[in-house]
Amino acid sequence: MKKNIGLYLLLILGIATRFIPHPGNFTAIGAIALFSGLYLERQQAFWLPIIIMFISDIFIGFYSPYIMASVYIGFAITVLIGQYQKNKIRFGNVALGAIAGSVIFFLLTNTAVWLFGTMYAHNLSGLLESYYLALPFWRNQIIGDLFYSGVLIGGYETIKKMVPQVVVQEKK
Repeated sequence: MKKNIGLYLLLILGIATRFIPHPGNFTAIGAIALFSGLYLERQQAFWLPIIIMFISDIFIGFYSPYIMASVYIGFAITVLIGQYQKNKIRFGNVALGAIAGSVIFFLLTNTAVWLFGTMYAHNLSGLLESYYLALPFWRNQIIGDLFYSGVLIGGYETIKKMVPQVVVQEKK
């Protein structure tokens, strides 16, 4: 129980940021996915953002399974970005990882909304319109991912340096 407290805190933070009033897509989920890839064991890293999304989706509401899958896959890819960077944790790499996760999430989820939804014509113009109308959400996500990545990853790295015994369950 005690060694999992960090996981529970991340779970609570992720769910809370979906429920507290916030600009659209300004949540901690992308940063938690990146953090998970950097520090957690492989299975925990992938399951944590998925569990956060699923629990909060129970209350927020489920939607098209294909579009939901694109959202979950987008966060799983962000975990992979974190795993790729695990031995290169520096400010610039974390910022690039957060932005890369946001870009991939944007492209993947808006393509899914266009492809599986009914809001846009199923042609190139409709796809471009889906991207264009999602730009404000993407801006919020980039800002949120950078902010929460800075808080989570920057804070964790600072604490590790100040109090090394705090490090628990970090993947090797």
